[in-house]
Amino acid sequence: MSKTLSSGQRVGYMRVSTPDQRSDRQCVGLQESCDRLYLEQLSAVAGHRPVFDEALASLDAGDTLVVWDLDRAFRSTLDAILTAESLKTRGVGMHIMSLNIDTATPEGELFYTIIAAYAQFERRILRRRTREGIMAARLRGAQIGRPRALSDNTIAEAHSYIAETGYPPPYVAALLRVAPVTLDRGFRRLGLERGHAHG
Repeated sequence: MSKTLSSGQRVGYMRVSTPDQRSDRQCVGLQESCDRLYLEQLSAVAGHRPVFDEALASLDAGDTLVVWDLDRAFRSTLDAILTAESLKTRGVGMHIMSLNIDTATPEGELFYTIIAAYAQFERRILRRRTREGIMAARLRGAQIGRPRALSDNTIAEAHSYIAETGYPPPYVAALLRVAPVTLDRGFRRLGLERGHAHG
């Protein structure tokens, strides 16, 4: 699968969790509509996706990345948005078959506007939880003084958020307006495992 594809190719990608999924309806349907199909057996929150990276690297201007559904290709809404934006700068389109959406069309552009709005909503929710966590800590009499950059409650919330969404720790750190190392130190202080690394 390392061969570079020529312009105008439809390149399919799908993540499967078990070998049995390689023969399911979605995989078969994707294979029938693509010139080349990349299948990767990984969990949804796997940090590194070598086959996914290989599929993206193989795309040339004029090609189209074809996925069956967002949750069978991407870790999160943010992951889908960032991938689409990166491909767009390379002249590569994206087609989501289950939604019949092609980013080369006006409808496709509208779709990504909508999911970008959802991503912004998630950022607002995280910021609100952070503020509520700080307020709760103050009400409990926590010493703020020269406070740590992140309260223990905020760090715990951020850790849960990373586990739920699969977002990379540097992205969540940016939402909290701290350096990634600050978030990492907070995880260590609370005895929490580091969040998923971005693949």
